[in-house]
Order: sequence, then structure tokens, then C-alpha cells
Amino acid sequence: MTKTLVIAEKPSVAQDIVRALTPAYGKFDKHEDHFENEQFVVTSAVGHLVEIQAPEEFDVKRGKWSFANLPVIPPRFDLKPVDKTKSRLNAVVKQAKRKDVTQLINACDAGREGELIFRLIEQYAGGAKGGLGKPIQRLWLQSMTPQAIREGFEKLRSEQQMQGLADAARSRSEADWLVGINGTRAMTAFNSRDGGFFLTTVGRVQTPTLSLVVDREDKIRKFVSRDYWEVHGTFDAQAGQYLGKWFNPQWKKTEDAEAKADRVWSAAEAQAIAAAVKGKPATVTEESKPTTQASPLLFDLTSLQREANGKFGFSAKTTLALAQSLYERHKALTYPRTDSRALPEDYVPVAKQTFEMLAASGMRHLEPFAQQAIGAGYVRPSKRIFDNSKVSDHFAIIPTTQAPSGLSEAEQKLYDLVVRRFMAVFFPSAEYQVTTRISKVEQHSFKTEGKVLVKPGWLAIYGKEAANEVEDAKEGDKGQPLVAVQPGEQPRTSDAQPKGLKTKPPARYSEATLLGAMESAGKQIDDEELRSAMQEKGLGTPATRAAIIEGLLTEKYMLREGRELIPTAKAFQLMTLLRGLEVDELCRADLTGEWEYKLSQMEKGALSRAAFMQEIAAMTERMVKKAKEYDRDTIPGDYATLATPCPNCGGIVKENYRRYACTGVHGTSEGCGFSFTKSPAGRTFETAEAEQLLRDRRIGPLEGFRSKAGWPFVAEVGIVRDEEAGNFKLEFDFGDDKDEESGEIVDFSHQHSLGACPKCGAPVFEHGANYVCAKAVPTPQQAVPSCDFKSGQIILQQPIEREQMGKLLATGKTDLLEKFVSNRTRRAFKAFLVWDKDAGKVNFEFEQRESKYPARKTAAAKTGAAGAARTSAAAKKAPAAKKAPAAKKTAARKPAAANYRPDAALAAVIGDGAVARTEVVKKVWDYVKAHNLQDPKDKRVIVADAKLLPVFGKDRINMFELTGIVGQHLHSQGEA
Repeated sequence: MTKTLVIAEKPSVAQDIVRALTPAYGKFDKHEDHFENEQFVVTSAVGHLVEIQAPEEFDVKRGKWSFANLPVIPPRFDLKPVDKTKSRLNAVVKQAKRKDVTQLINACDAGREGELIFRLIEQYAGGAKGGLGKPIQRLWLQSMTPQAIREGFEKLRSEQQMQGLADAARSRSEADWLVGINGTRAMTAFNSRDGGFFLTTVGRVQTPTLSLVVDREDKIRKFVSRDYWEVHGTFDAQAGQYLGKWFNPQWKKTEDAEAKADRVWSAAEAQAIAAAVKGKPATVTEESKPTTQASPLLFDLTSLQREANGKFGFSAKTTLALAQSLYERHKALTYPRTDSRALPEDYVPVAKQTFEMLAASGMRHLEPFAQQAIGAGYVRPSKRIFDNSKVSDHFAIIPTTQAPSGLSEAEQKLYDLVVRRFMAVFFPSAEYQVTTRISKVEQHSFKTEGKVLVKPGWLAIYGKEAANEVEDAKEGDKGQPLVAVQPGEQPRTSDAQPKGLKTKPPARYSEATLLGAMESAGKQIDDEELRSAMQEKGLGTPATRAAIIEGLLTEKYMLREGRELIPTAKAFQLMTLLRGLEVDELCRADLTGEWEYKLSQMEKGALSRAAFMQEIAAMTERMVKKAKEYDRDTIPGDYATLATPCPNCGGIVKENYRRYACTGVHGTSEGCGFSFTKSPAGRTFETAEAEQLLRDRRIGPLEGFRSKAGWPFVAEVGIVRDEEAGNFKLEFDFGDDKDEESGEIVDFSHQHSLGACPKCGAPVFEHGANYVCAKAVPTPQQAVPSCDFKSGQIILQQPIEREQMGKLLATGKTDLLEKFVSNRTRRAFKAFLVWDKDAGKVNFEFEQRESKYPARKTAAAKTGAAGAARTSAAAKKAPAAKKAPAAKKTAARKPAAANYRPDAALAAVIGDGAVARTEVVKKVWDYVKAHNLQDPKDKRVIVADAKLLPVFGKDRINMFELTGIVGQHLHSQGEA
């Protein structure tokens, strides 16, 4: 009997398919790498199992980083197994080659990458034939519920239907290989011409994306702030006071982007206006009109990533992972890797079923709105929501008809985001009454805007009600609930004050705004409808944008600081190189957006694969030719001049493309010959680092260096005198750790121990640049080390004195130390050093801040346990001889004593064990938020569930009652 092989992308999807098919096709037997019944064999990949490579005869092994072997444009591509998944590939190929398997079903994820994963496996299985020659069908799933899977098997797509997508998938993969391999090798060869090895990675999509971030940072750096003034007036009407802001009614837009109708450019003019109107009556005119605001459209992946980044600080990568988990594991969301924000026109019944599920889901904060939508008949056909012309292969991300359970806190947050947006789009528009009041005093006009929410409509889902919804009231001229002015009344100007302000540079990109810029290929488009029209010409696809951003962070082209993305010196150097070489294709987001558009046209069968690949090959050849033939000494660019003079002759030190070099006393000559490279061992100095190095003759320890063999290392860098050359030179300093690993016996008998090793209990001593366990080095008592505890005497430029290390060993924690300097951002930060038992190393702990908002994380804070590894490495390299003055000690904040124990009712909510009273309230609040127990109509009211009812003694309480109530359930147990 013949069988059909189903190949899924992941093992979990294969299991879902088996569960869904069992009722209709019979029980499956489980084998080591597949499931099987009388009709189907179901197996899976684990992502990409095969990758493309140049054929053996075209593959350059030796000299691949030189121009001699570039460009590499093979006439075809061979396949090679991904090393770590070879066994899985062999298992899948074994099933595909079975004689009783006569046809295949591609059940990989429904998108370009899923198509490529399957096609490469099938090609690899066929060997030289280029495929198995067995009929292929496509399973196209939007949802992972059992019903959706069974329906998908009833509507399998043909191989011919998928040919356009397969062509686009292969073309994308091959284009990225050609541009990435040739571009990276050519730019690396160019940057390494003067010796050393400076890896310079470029990519078809990653580099234009980086250019957006670099261009924005360049505008910020060059921005010159200007002073301006606003004049704010206070008016006394019979019914009360209102505020207004001066403006010029005759103002017209000019080329000056900073000019606005309400800005005055001199303090004298602003003071003159204020003096002219103060104490004078105003003539009032006003216009009042109703306005409506519709809810935003449904989510596609990019808009979901942007919203989650703005609301929760989730990275694009995190949001995609959470959405994928909600789709694949929990079956709670539809397919997330979509660029559509509409639903199919025949999806109205499914939308109604989804509302019915939400109305009975047990999610108290959402149930009332779901019931309201059902009762009022909100779910009905609408072109704004249901439109086949706006649905590609996938529709918008919405909840499925399956209620989820067991979600993590982050998953619950993202699920709530999608559910609220899904419900909101069916609700009526919010209705406002907007009043614009002009108060004219002595020929000067003041504007006041009042905006009152009359009917919340969809905003009610987000907890916004007519009674308390006032936007931007603090601005003084808008968003106020206005007091009435009687006809003919002339309110008195009781006060008028000039307010001095400064123009601000454009904001740095966050992941949310960078995703938006990638979506529109760098064009600033705020309108949602216009932005959707630009989507096909964006940088990358919704499925790949998160990985592109993460790749730029991994390659140290960008740093993530809080929610801002900051380009590094390495990024500026790359852009200077590409623009100097006139390789516009790799810099311009709109050009790369055009290529993405062509791939989408190929998916639709409107463009041939051969034509697109020919264009990519021509671009690759031109890029290599430009780099190879460039014959000038330096690349033109916007370079810095350092403030510190040349250590050899006192001349001016300027930056050029490759080095910082002396240019003589007047800054116009070749100078005395002093210079140092900008990128020693592949790590590029930031301008501030170069300045510090020249000023202090030493910097570090710094991370990010790579040896010629490719190994990462940490070191201090110094500017030292070279007597033989009669000048100064740059030199690495690895401290005095060499003897630690030499195997020589170390004698600690003349030292006093600082305390007991937290790992093994042996004494800890000073040794070289570190504090080490006596059992971590060879000693007369133990020739072979048996412990690895070691912590630096200098960590991120902060000296760790003996007293502090003793305190760490005795109590597990130092005092608050104030002089750490982040290697990534160069910013100082404060932290405690603590012994992290779980990680088995010294780590950072940050001071608790008394704020209702979470503390903004420094770059160092985000390293967590991983940062401790870098801390140890950095400390290891710091030389003891260069120890800085002792840091000023700051007493560590004493934590609240855990003097209370909860009774049984409260312990059921927060757990048993000794606690501080303040900790109890926080734990209860965490429970309330995790279970969504705040009343959606009044967030100050907590609705009791089965666990909280015995604690509260009633169904609901006001948040201000919480402290008093929990206090009744705590029993003092004396001082801990």
C-alpha cells in the first residue's frame, strides 16, 4: 500500500498534525523519528537542515579574503547539510526515499522560509537528479487548531501553485549569499590591506537597515539646538480659569523645519508679548465640533512588534518568539509571520465564534466587552476588516477560537494585546467633542483646545471612559475640559509668562520605530493606509526583520541602550567606506526595498527568477570592482579632530579612514609620523575612547578584540614610547596574569586570607590582578588546581579593594560601588557585587529605586549572569600595578526585615515563608496583575477570585484598602 510523507518544520507541529489527523485517518504508531499509520508518514525538520554553498570547483579555500579570488559568482549552487542537524536530515531523507512513499506534502511554515526548507530537503534527497521526482502538495495553515489542520488537508495546494513562492525563496537565499559573501570578503580585504585582519560583514538587507540608523545618529550629532520661547496665558472667566498659548494666526510653513506658529525666537519679543497682554481683557471666539476616532487596524507582525516594543519594551525577536509560541504551542493565535492587516471576506462567522469563545473564556477583564459585541451585533461585514484584496497568503494576526491556558506572563501580555486589538476593530469609533477657543488680547492671539471624550466606543476596551479621558492637558492649550465663557464676556488675562525652551534633535531609533522605517524602506510615513501600500517595498519581510536587527547587534554595529538603538564607530566606518566607494546599492534603503518588491512580484509569477538573479550578479560584480580598483590613500568622510595633542610633537591629531594620525602643529601637514590604528585586532575605537587613550595613554580593559586565529580576547590598550623608532606606538597590555597559568607553584604563606572561597571553602588570597582561591592555582599543598574561583581586583575600571572582597566573601555582597564603566556605552554606573550561587560566579546587583516605573537598565545591567563572565574576563586582564585610587564607599541599603509570616489564606496567594510587610503588598499586586483582576472600568478596584476572597472577605476592594487588609493576615515572628 502506498503512503504520503508529511514533512513539518518542527517536531511540535508534526505532533499537532498527528493529533488532528488521528480522528479522521486512524491511530498513528510512534517511531524514533516519525509517526506512521496506513495512509501517512509524518516527520519533521528542526528549521533549516540544508544550506546552499558554492560548488567544490568554485569554492575558494585559501586566499578567500583577498581580491584575487573575487567576485565569486557560481553558475549554480550545491547543498550541504547543516552540521548540528545532520542526523535529523538523514532521518527525513530516509523516509522520503522509501519505495512505498509515493507522494510528499510540504507542511513547513506557510511562508517563504518554510517553502525553502522543504524544497532544499527534497532536492538534497534526490541527489544528482535535483529532486526525488515524487508528486508534491502544500499544506497551508493559518491556525494550528485541530479543526484548521483538518481543513488544511482538505484544501492542499498544488506544486504549480507554489512555484512562484519557491522561486522567490531560492532567489532570496542565493542573492543574500552572493551579496553577503562577496561584499564581506571585498570589504574585509579592503580594510585588511595594511595588515591585520578586520572582518567587515555586509548584507543585502542588514547594511541598508544599518544605514538608516547611522543617518539618524549623524543628524543627531550635527544638530545645533536653538533657543525659542512660548508665551502661556492664564485667563479668568466667570466660570473659572483656563489656559492658552500664544500663536501667530498669519504664520505660514517655511523651509525652516523648526519654525512653528507658537514659537518666538527672541526672549525680548516673548517678554514684550507677555507684558502687553497681562491684566488686559480678552475677546473670545470659539468653534466646537464633534470628531470620531476609529480603532487601529488589526495587527500584522511588524505592527505587533512595534506595539509590543512601545508598550512592554519587548524586542522584535522576543515578540516573534512569543507570537510563534502562542500560535504553535498554545494554538491561541493565528499564523504570526504575516504582512496583512485584514481578514478574508468569508471569515465573519469565524470572527463571531471567536467572540463567543472570549465571552466564555474566564478572562474577566475582556468578557464584558465580548458579550457587548455579541449582544449589539458588532461583528458584521466591513471592508475595513474583511477584504480579500488586502489579504496575501496570510491574514491578520487574531485570536483563534481556542481559549489558551498556562500562558507565561509575557505570553499573556502579548495575547491580551492581540485580543484587545481584535475586539476594538469591531467596536464603534470613539466620539469626542473638540472645542477650539481663540482669546484675542491687544492684537495677540492665544489658542486653547478642549477635547472631551463623549462616547468611549472601542477605547472602553483599553479602560478609557468619558468621565476621566482627557489627553495632553498638561500642554496648556489642548486636551482641557474647558470652562464656559458667556457670550460677550471678556475674561481677564491674569497672568502671561514666557517659557524658554530648546529645539530638540530627532529621536534615536527604537526597535518599534526602526521596524516602521524598515517597513517603508526608510520613508517617513505616519499614515497607516499609506504605510500598508509601501509594505511590499520594505526592507526584509515581517518574518526576517527581527533577525536582521539582532544580527546588527551581534556584529556590534549597534548597541541597545534601554529602548534606543545606537550605531557604533564600526557602523560609521562601514558607511564611510561604502559611500566613499560609491556602492550605493548597499547603503540605500529604497533600492533594497525595490529588490524586496521584485521578490514579492516573483511570488505572484509576475517576474522571472533569471532576471532578478542577473541583476543581483551585476550588482555584486560592480561592488567588488569598486573596492578592488579604489586607489586613493584614504576614503573621503566626516572625520573627527581629537582635543589631546600628539604625545611626540604636540601637533594636532586627526582621524582618517584607517588611523588617528599627527598632522603637525597647524593640522595641515604629515606631522611627525605618530599614529595609531582605529581598529586594533578588529575592534573599532569610539571617538571618545580614542580621546581617552591619547589623553591618559591607557584605556581598558576592553572587550571585543580578536586574534589572528579568530579568538576573542580582552585587554588594556596603551600608548607607549618606542625608543627604537623614536616615537610612540599602540600596545596591548594583558596585565601580569601570565604566571597564573604557567604551572609554577604559588606560595601564599606570607599572605593573610581575605575569607573563605564561596565555591569550596578554601582561603582566598590576592594573586596577580585577581583575588583567587588557594585551590585555583598550583600550591605546595596542591599541585593540581581543583577550584576555579577568581575575581578581578579591577572590574570595568572599578577598583575592588581588599575590604570589599572580604565583605563579599563574608556576606555574599559588597557595598554599593559607584565607578563601574560600561564597555558598551562608556557610561558610569553603580552596582553591588554579589556571589551568584546559581551562576557560580561574581555578578552585578543593581540598587532598588523608589519609583513606580521600572528602572532604566544600563547596558551593563542587561548582561545579567552572562555579564559576570565578561566581568571575570575583564578583571582577569586588569593589571594590579595600575590600581586606581580606592572608590568612595557607600553604605548598602538595608533590606526590609522579613519579620512576618502569612496565615493560611494569604499564603495560598503569596506562598509560605517569612516576609516583610512591603514585600507582601507587592506580591499580592503581582498576583492581581498576573490574573487580570483589576476592574476594567476602574483600575483602582480589585475583583477577588477564589483565592483572594478569603483574604478580602468580600468580592471587591479599593486598592487603598489593600495594605490594611493584608496586615490582618500577617503574624509577627520577631526580628529575623
